[in-house]
Amino acid sequence: MLDSDLAAIYGTSTRRLNERLHRNRERFPTDFAFQLTAEEFKRLMSQIATSKKGRGGRRKRPWVFTEHGAIMLATVLSSQVAIQASVRVVRAFVRLREMVAANAEFANKLKDLERRLDSHDEEIIELFAVLKRLLEPEAKPKREIGFHVRERAARYRTKRRL
Repeated sequence: MLDSDLAAIYGTSTRRLNERLHRNRERFPTDFAFQLTAEEFKRLMSQIATSKKGRGGRRKRPWVFTEHGAIMLATVLSSQVAIQASVRVVRAFVRLREMVAANAEFANKLKDLERRLDSHDEEIIELFAVLKRLLEPEAKPKREIGFHVRERAARYRTKRRL
């Protein structure tokens, strides 16, 4: 976002915003805030309807802020909107940390449950195998086909000759 846009959001002037930026320059590395190059500034001026130099409008290259820079800017400005934005950001981070902690606890409980179920899986498989064996009918010996005579053996006496 451009410095003028953020100044409007935070309820301060662009001059005041840039002043706070320069006084706290160590808080704004290049990935938080940077100034447009002359070529980028020229293209920006051609896209928006502003008056020429000397008749109002921008004379200096604007500063551009990333998401992190806009949040950092809220901490160095003293307008009510900037203070409220800083408080909201801190609360959001606290809430985010609580959510991460809750998710970590949930993940640990889920892993513990998986570990218990993994050991139960083997036991459940074994239980089903036993139940399956119990439900199967017992294998009876097959009867032979045909007629079987069952009679007592006759006692035949033979005399011995000597």
